Amino acid sequence: MAAKVIVSYDDTLNDHDALMLGRVLAEAGAELTLAYVRHTTQSERAREELEEHEAEALLERGARWLDDLSVERRVVVSGSTSTGLSWLAEQEDADIVVFGSDYRTAAGHVVPQHSAQTLLEGGSTAVAIAPANYRSARDRRVARVGVLAAPGDDAAIATARELSDGLGATVTRDERQVDLLVVGSRMEAPEGRVMITAQAQNEIENATCPVLVVPRGVTIEFAAPLYVS
Repeated sequence: MAAKVIVSYDDTLNDHDALMLGRVLAEAGAELTLAYVRHTTQSERAREELEEHEAEALLERGARWLDDLSVERRVVVSGSTSTGLSWLAEQEDADIVVFGSDYRTAAGHVVPQHSAQTLLEGGSTAVAIAPANYRSARDRRVARVGVLAAPGDDAAIATARELSDGLGATVTRDERQVDLLVVGSRMEAPEGRVMITAQAQNEIENATCPVLVVPRGVTIEFAAPLYVS
């Protein structure tokens, strides 16, 4: 069964990085949904209709960026981006929410934005974060998938293998230079929840490749491999 992936998108440059990472996950067999969270509604009908139209147009631009006008699109109204995305993920039974890095992040580095950080602190879906300026990467091919997980964290290792199978990559726990890093949740995390150690947080912020943080005990399964040698 294909992993269901929600890409958080509001048409900023860093969210274009999230689109690029979504594209990579789609190449591994994931099904994408673009999501935009509106924080308010308008009491005046004409203004509300205008904002609804603008939200739909924003998501259409994201779909065009992906060259996939058939991609699913959802507009959510919530006072909090993380709350809105968590609600949508539950409704859609999604496995992963994808973010770009914080807008102040140096190119090629990963820093979770506020909404991503919130989901890293007890969320129920995996969180993927693209490096800043990932949208401009000349070579986004994933040849090596790294794993950062506690001993016995079979879910993180299995997720890395699922990704590597879909992308024609290899899994490594020893190399520092990898093209995508899978991070497991800490041992004390409740089953099905994302919680990371201080070491993992540090590794994420030192990463120069996309990062995927998985809930404790949950393997993210992708569709049949798309890679053809």
